Amino acid sequence: MHRVYHRIDHIAGNVIRVRAEGVSYRELAEVTSRTVSSLAQVIRLKDDDVSLQVFAGGRGIATDAKVRFLGRAMQVSFSDALLGRVFTGGAVPRDNGPALSDNPVEIGGPSVNPAKRIIPRNMVRTGIPMIDVFNSLVESQKLPVFARAGEPYNPLLARIALQAEVDIIILGGMGLKHDDYLYFRDTLDESGALSRTVMFVHTASDPIVECLLVPDISLAVAEQFALQGRRVLVLLTDMTNFADALREIAITMEQVPSNRGYPGDLYSQLAARYEKAVDFDSAGSITILAATTMPGDDVTHPVPDNTGYITEGQFYLRNGRIEPFGSLSRLKQQVNGDTRDDHRAIMNGMIQLYAAYRETLEKQSMGFRLGDWDRKLLRYGERFEKEMMSLSVNIPLEKALDLGWEILADVFEPVETGISSKLIEKFWPGRREQAAPAGEAAAEK
Repeated sequence: MHRVYHRIDHIAGNVIRVRAEGVSYRELAEVTSRTVSSLAQVIRLKDDDVSLQVFAGGRGIATDAKVRFLGRAMQVSFSDALLGRVFTGGAVPRDNGPALSDNPVEIGGPSVNPAKRIIPRNMVRTGIPMIDVFNSLVESQKLPVFARAGEPYNPLLARIALQAEVDIIILGGMGLKHDDYLYFRDTLDESGALSRTVMFVHTASDPIVECLLVPDISLAVAEQFALQGRRVLVLLTDMTNFADALREIAITMEQVPSNRGYPGDLYSQLAARYEKAVDFDSAGSITILAATTMPGDDVTHPVPDNTGYITEGQFYLRNGRIEPFGSLSRLKQQVNGDTRDDHRAIMNGMIQLYAAYRETLEKQSMGFRLGDWDRKLLRYGERFEKEMMSLSVNIPLEKALDLGWEILADVFEPVETGISSKLIEKFWPGRREQAAPAGEAAAEK
């Protein structure tokens, strides 16, 4: 039997304080006042002084409200019935479907024991050349998408949700505009991908505490699916909104602020979520791709700055496309040697030539005279940006590699590409077609 308390000592925004004994961190409580009935979560303990974050907000709560502790942390129902459903950040149905209560699992648990993990070894194909060819996404990887406000990071995540070769998509939205929420829902529904997707969406008008719950709920559900042997991709947007929610609560609780007002444990809070990425040794996997906006396009802002120390690379989204310079998948070498013989050569060769193209653009802008090689680079760079970098390009990895060869052959002589003669003989357009009949003839003999 859990004790009930009838006195609230302090109310500040969405945070209330009561004196209680035998309470644990992150424990849930029911707060009932004359006009308000809401769940709350313990967010700080100091002796018998307990601070709780009220899900529905502190408005309408009186000092004589009833607080009943439930003796458990926040839970979410888990089953295949979640697939195709849309929920709030508090796991309440947002799609007018039935509430689910079977098989509850606690959220916010510890990361998986390293002894149960295996080295990442499988590629997650997305159909986006700038990812598949140049910075391959690997199962169990954790990668942020760094973008300034106004960049199409939500459409990018929606495309990845449609095209990624995984079993389950978990979409966690934090601080989404209502139009963005509808875009995700309608895009996935119209394409048929909603049937393999679970959405936990916190909009800008929802209680702030639900923003903090979204990553934990999304990852708790992802872990259960992964334990069933499924490949799960968790898409989170926007982790800067998550950090801003942490900052708002810290200010309400009068904590001493750190860099730019964020709490001193910002790194630990972010790492606790990102480290849930895992490839189980005898089950499935969790891969995390999280949009992180950079206020003022400042990569030294505390949120992207701390994120960079946690994750295994990053994608930079600039001018509506994934920027090849700065973007990095530190695990790509684990998989891109097992796709096709020319993968690494195309990856390295095309990026080197694109870097030379950018230098030529600088020469052109400063009025230098351009030679034949510079004009070739300009032709190449324009095609590379239009046919490879554009987010509208949607082709499988093998076709993307073939397209890379076609662009190179259209602009350069084989010797100018810097690619080995062995690969040139095998994959250069024209020579590849000549080699095929010879191989067939040898097979007939």
